[in-house]
Amino acid sequence: MNYRELYNSKLKTPSEAAQVVKSGDWVDFGCYQGFPTLFDEALAARKAELEDVKVRALLITKPLQIAEQDPDAEHFTYNSWHMIGYERKLSDRGLCKFIPMVFRNLPDYYRRFLTVNVAVMGVTPMDEHGYFNMSMSNSHARAVFDVADIIILEVNEKLPFVHGLENTIHISEVDMVIEGEHEGLTEFPSIVAGPVEEQIAESIVDRMTNGACIQLGVGGMPDAIGKLIAESELKDLGIHTELLVNAYLDMHKAGKITNLNKHDIMRGKSVFSIAHGTKELFDWVSDNPSMCCAPINYVNDLSVIGEIDNFVSINSCIAVDLFGQISAESAGTRHISGTGGQLDFLTAGFKNPRAQSFIALPSTYTDKKGNLHSNIKPTFTGGDIITDPRSQAYTMVTEYGIENLAGASVWERAEKLINLAHPDFREELIESAKKVNVWRQSNKR
Repeated sequence: MNYRELYNSKLKTPSEAAQVVKSGDWVDFGCYQGFPTLFDEALAARKAELEDVKVRALLITKPLQIAEQDPDAEHFTYNSWHMIGYERKLSDRGLCKFIPMVFRNLPDYYRRFLTVNVAVMGVTPMDEHGYFNMSMSNSHARAVFDVADIIILEVNEKLPFVHGLENTIHISEVDMVIEGEHEGLTEFPSIVAGPVEEQIAESIVDRMTNGACIQLGVGGMPDAIGKLIAESELKDLGIHTELLVNAYLDMHKAGKITNLNKHDIMRGKSVFSIAHGTKELFDWVSDNPSMCCAPINYVNDLSVIGEIDNFVSINSCIAVDLFGQISAESAGTRHISGTGGQLDFLTAGFKNPRAQSFIALPSTYTDKKGNLHSNIKPTFTGGDIITDPRSQAYTMVTEYGIENLAGASVWERAEKLINLAHPDFREELIESAKKVNVWRQSNKR
């Protein structure tokens, strides 16, 4: 078969492709670097013709025209599985609605429960065999394609080819193809860690051993950990993570990453679902056989993670209460991010006795007026979203130490968490613990 002829027969302008969307449709966009900018612009231009069009995506970094051109959300409703900075601002304006989820289950949500009338994702140019590559944004893409009524691919000439699992789609499966000029890929530089993050990073890295397979979240904490590991004596480390971030590049450049201790779980491969960082990181993953960009139901699968020896999971949160409930996605009712894979990796961390799961947070934050507040709360009462239930709380870390909450009673948790709090707030937290009946009177003050 002549795949180029088939390709040309399906080639449309963005405006032509956008005509397939009808009022009431559910439309799915590719996430992160797979966001279809040309189609988004063309669909936004049709707003006067449409109503009640619902769009799903996550990790959108560039201006979303269906939202920006419809500031009262009269025609489009944008829904995100996981927010980052730009989407958070949309949410503050009422233009982004969050969809609760457990990340490992996301592909099954589509295959079992969700309707996709139109799926549109950014991909690499087609190869000689008729395949497009999802590049660095695998996540749940294959599941969306599996259930979509109409599949539209937006060819982004800037996207690198990335090896992986279920990271391709064939021209024979596609209804339409869009071409056009794209801006450069969105880059995220490393965050310069402060002394508190560096202190927390030191506590965690001190507990790591050679051959560890590492999962990191995103932010200043993982960047601090990556730099510290790069300077450490640790060796033969592995990667199995939903987000491949700049911290891993630091480890790689220092010769720390070999993936040789992963045995039967992708030995020799760095496994991830989405790459998030700088151009240097993108260049590292481009056509690199040691990389494997896989769907999230594989990367975050509990049985897969549970089989990885010496697995170390490191994530951050916003706050924790004295019961051990962990909030990592909202500040009160203001949505910040999402559940992501944090709960997946906490759950999987119990499966292997050599695994470690850390949740890190600075003990305090300073508000805009300069007032200091504790990130360890007596209780969550302001509408904060609980990401990790107290029954699955594991090892908590602040600049004041490390405490394991697994199996601890309510009074033990209160004592352990107060030990992690800033000294200025400990007496206040003890009094609060007494009021909610989780303080043992014989505890040392």
